[in-house]
Amino acid sequence: MAKQKTDPSSKVLSTNRKAFYDYMIEEKVEAGIVLVGTEVKALREGRLNLKESYAAIINGKAILHNCHIGTYSHGNQMNHEPLRARTLLLHKKEIERLAEKVQQKGLTLVPLRLYFNDRGRVKLEIALGRGKKNYDRRDTIKKREAGREIDRAMKESRSSYIRK
Repeated sequence: MAKQKTDPSSKVLSTNRKAFYDYMIEEKVEAGIVLVGTEVKALREGRLNLKESYAAIINGKAILHNCHIGTYSHGNQMNHEPLRARTLLLHKKEIERLAEKVQQKGLTLVPLRLYFNDRGRVKLEIALGRGKKNYDRRDTIKKREAGREIDRAMKESRSSYIRK
């Protein structure tokens, strides 16, 4: 039986965990991203930060702003600029649909995660998000704490059951 190939490059490079805290995610879309060679090499080294990044649709093009891809360690003077705006690759219909939804009040295009797909291509998962208010954030924290309390209680009850 042939041994299955596992591709180490098909992995998540970075997730924007703060996006799930700050936004209510409504819809997710996978997009390609236009990169130069040193950017891809820097991504393979793990030099990426999605924290303050956002996507916008300008003149019919989807563009990713404030995504920090650090410089490649073995690069020369031809290295890329870390904070440059990067074009996202989407179908025209998808861009039009997203632009229409972003026109609505309070919706933003937020990057969720950047990863290599199974073919070795860099993909970005973006989502339409509606900004949370402070009371929504507090509610999220309360739900998380309640879940942790339930898990603790279940663990204690299981351990006491095993001891008997």
